[in-house]
Amino acid sequence: MQIVPMRDLKDTVKIENMCGSTRAPVFITKNGYGRLVVMDIECFERLMNQAYEAKIINKSLADLDEGKVKTGKEVLEAMKQKYGF
Repeated sequence: MQIVPMRDLKDTVKIENMCGSTRAPVFITKNGYGRLVVMDIECFERLMNQAYEAKIINKSLADLDEGKVKTGKEVLEAMKQKYGF
């Protein structure tokens, strides 16, 4: 994790290189407090994919808790009845 002060944002090449070399977000501080986060596209896409996967897993776990799932045997039986095979 890289942390740089706000004044270093003027050196965009340096910030870009930091993002690219670490493949992690760069945290920007102002007066010693976190203010911004800068990251390259690959890092952003990776984080968004992880968030999406976590959302799907949480939805699936909620479905399990609420009994909104069927066994494979139940699904096959329903298909047999619906399609007559």
